[in-house]
Amino acid sequence: MALRLDSPVEYIKGVGPQRGALLREALSANTVGALLDYLPFRYIDKTRYTPIAQATQDGQYYQLKGQISIPVQSGYGRAKRLTAQLEDESGAMELVWFQNYQWILDKIATPQEFVVFGRLKKGNFINSMAHPEISALNAENPGQSLRWEPVYSSNEKLSQKGFDSKGLRKVIFQIFQQLDLGTFPETLPQYILEKFKFPARAECMLNIHFPKSEQLLALCRQRLKFEELFFMQLLMVRNMYLRKKRTKGIPMTLLGHPYKEFIENQMPFTLTTAQEKVLKEILTDLQSGSQMNRLLQGDVGSGKTIIALLAMLWANANAHQACIMAPTEVLAQQHFQTLSSLLQNAGISCGLLTSNVKGSERQQLLARLQSGELSLIVGTHALLEEGVQFKKFGLAVIDEQHRFGVEQRARLWAKSYGILPHVLVMTATPIPRTLAMSIYGDLDVSVIDQLPPNRKPVKTLHFSEALRGKLYEFMKQQIAEGRQVYIVFPLIEESEKLDIENLDMGYEKLLEYFPIPPYQISVVHGKLRPRDKEMEMQRFIHHKTQIMVATTVIEVGVNVPNASIMVIENAERFGLSQLHQLRGRVGRGADQSYCVLMTSNQMSQDAQERISTMCRTNDGFEIAEADLKLRGPGDLEGTRQSGLLELKVADLHEDQPILLAARKLSEAIIRRDPDLTHPLNKLLKDRLDEDSGAPIGRIA
Repeated sequence: MALRLDSPVEYIKGVGPQRGALLREALSANTVGALLDYLPFRYIDKTRYTPIAQATQDGQYYQLKGQISIPVQSGYGRAKRLTAQLEDESGAMELVWFQNYQWILDKIATPQEFVVFGRLKKGNFINSMAHPEISALNAENPGQSLRWEPVYSSNEKLSQKGFDSKGLRKVIFQIFQQLDLGTFPETLPQYILEKFKFPARAECMLNIHFPKSEQLLALCRQRLKFEELFFMQLLMVRNMYLRKKRTKGIPMTLLGHPYKEFIENQMPFTLTTAQEKVLKEILTDLQSGSQMNRLLQGDVGSGKTIIALLAMLWANANAHQACIMAPTEVLAQQHFQTLSSLLQNAGISCGLLTSNVKGSERQQLLARLQSGELSLIVGTHALLEEGVQFKKFGLAVIDEQHRFGVEQRARLWAKSYGILPHVLVMTATPIPRTLAMSIYGDLDVSVIDQLPPNRKPVKTLHFSEALRGKLYEFMKQQIAEGRQVYIVFPLIEESEKLDIENLDMGYEKLLEYFPIPPYQISVVHGKLRPRDKEMEMQRFIHHKTQIMVATTVIEVGVNVPNASIMVIENAERFGLSQLHQLRGRVGRGADQSYCVLMTSNQMSQDAQERISTMCRTNDGFEIAEADLKLRGPGDLEGTRQSGLLELKVADLHEDQPILLAARKLSEAIIRRDPDLTHPLNKLLKDRLDEDSGAPIGRIA
């Protein structure tokens, strides 16, 4: 029976209804085409034979050929085994089978040359292979077994029904026996195939599963990687282009009060060159008449907040209100305190709206916002609630974008009337270029890549448990000089699964070295009531306590210039990005600051690499690249939910050149043919219509 790509999986020879239902459930493969999209995760090199004398690396897989001696049975019970020797012109190797080996006796009964594949175990006198794959060498075609063999991921449930890697390989091989490759639809225009010298998609899919050569496999993988990244970028570039051309923005062209007054008389410091460049890009957007959608990246302490304030004041100068929305109450309060301090002599009203603002205070705040009396407002998700209305909403600043979903942002836009507000997204989590292009590829990107001139780089030190006494002496010395210390723990409750010190135990242990009095210690974690948490933080901020013991609740939102030491307990349990964010809590004053990474004596290789990276560099973008390399994009906070990073073949770290080529080509195509109406681009238009669910020409 001939198959088509849209044929149900049950139609594949040897599958049937029951096994087909399992493929649907376990692999989400409802059709033949969907099953072909289940790609091998690696390949076994069976393209050559290794002489036995050269097969010497313990644990390595080898393909050998030779004569097999008459097997010998030995041992009793569980120690029962069958052994034979494989010999070629260069040497000999022992083959071993344990239990249930009658089948192998039948297989090797006839003296002939065999092909043997297995994992080598190095021995004192002779090397061996346990339970190797064995097949008779075809004398008429001795090269028939030389191939790259695909290996597929499986699980216990699939394996029980014959769908281990070998079973899946047989099923997919059967598909290609029944499928007419001439009916395989092409997805890339001919001019792209010629530009990159890519094979046709049908040939590509066949060689991805059953490669004819290593070179062809590499070329086919490159094509699939390019295609995956190209359509991602094409959709983003097209959305950006259509938004800029067809989505009107509020034209903010006036240079007036209060922006001019603040710049001339209230600015507390001179902007860095990087800040000036970013501010110019933002103000150009606000004046353009198109809606601004810009991502502002900047390391901890680079000065994003002052840029956001200047953008909001520009909106105010053009008779529009602005808001800054933060993901946590702590961060919202921090923004409010910072803005209030900067604006105290400027005569500009600023409000704070969180879930803890209630009763008459809340009603008065909402009334001032709706009447237009309130120019700026800082808030959490509370800004999204019904009853929160602006008079003239012009600019939304969203801090830590990845913590807000699309639906939440849409609710914020609904609070404007007519033209959508301008959008400035801020993140203190440096994002590698490739990741930014993949998550925020439809936004314009600005980067503050320069710290204020008075900042001293934080010195990062690695201490093991054996050096804890030395650490505490250093802390006492710093406290005696008037400094303060953060100590961060990864957990607040005992865990039987994780052999780590929790906050409660850590606090008790700390009291042995820092008794109360003379020392005072704040304790902050997520289970505290908001009122108690705020009280503890304020005690630390006002220097009533010298040490703050906390969980990662202090990752964002605490700015204490006098705190000069950040101690991170069990640092090996944290990701690079989180370690970098925590380190950013110190180094905010003029004094030298330190980040101490406390770890156990035994660490995994990945943990050692993370700790080494932190000690080597303070560059957030270098750290983000290292994090991407170690963990992959799907494991980085906030990226999995984007839906854009569920890549089957491409790797955002390894395949940066392919991504950049895909982006460059996407921009060139959309610049020349934004609606993809040219006949040469019909395949691209059909694919984007299918992916977005909206015909090209509408903004998805």
